[in-house]
Amino acid sequence: MREGHEGTGPGAITPDGCAVELYSRLTAGAEPDIIEAAVPAGARILELGSGVGRMTHPLLERGFTVTAVDESAEMLARVRGARTIRSTIEELDLGETFDVVMLASFLVHTGDAEERRAMLRTCAAHVADGGCVLIQREGADYHTKVPRERVDPGGYTVRILSAEPVGDGVNSVRAEYEFPDATWTQTFLARPLTREQFEEALAEAGLEVAEYLTEDGIWVKAVPAA
Repeated sequence: MREGHEGTGPGAITPDGCAVELYSRLTAGAEPDIIEAAVPAGARILELGSGVGRMTHPLLERGFTVTAVDESAEMLARVRGARTIRSTIEELDLGETFDVVMLASFLVHTGDAEERRAMLRTCAAHVADGGCVLIQREGADYHTKVPRERVDPGGYTVRILSAEPVGDGVNSVRAEYEFPDATWTQTFLARPLTREQFEEALAEAGLEVAEYLTEDGIWVKAVPAA
């Protein structure tokens, strides 16, 4: 288990506290629609941190070709129809480029600043000329509007129970996922980033914002800097 990360609940738990069975149950929501609208039809997508394929499978159904990367063999074992590669994001070096590189699940907010830099360098290294990087950011009130909860149409409740400072601008976030038959928790380290800080992090990796895809600024389309 990575330092500062923890997971509880039935089944296998990955090093960052994610429960494999939990992520197999989570719905994709509107995210595949946002991605589909932002990129060319049939694009080759490199999905970094794919997990069990929560977004992989809807993207395949929409006609995209997906290479799914995750560090967990248990997660990748549940991916169907995509090329899978077991690797951490920061160490990935495929020697090829893709129309779209996707870094979702708020991974850009990792508490380890050097890990974030390495993730963004991986994104920049694998995006083709004329391609783009799609990044999912935290909402503006993610760390301040706590506790909070939402009931998903899939029939489960997601709660952010706390976001406590642990130093160096990093918070320890505790989330709970309650289903009728099981409950999981995940504790992880996350670094809030203002829009300016986020754009500075992109620039450090040779990327720049092309467009904020959603009104709340959570989904971003970035491209190699001119």
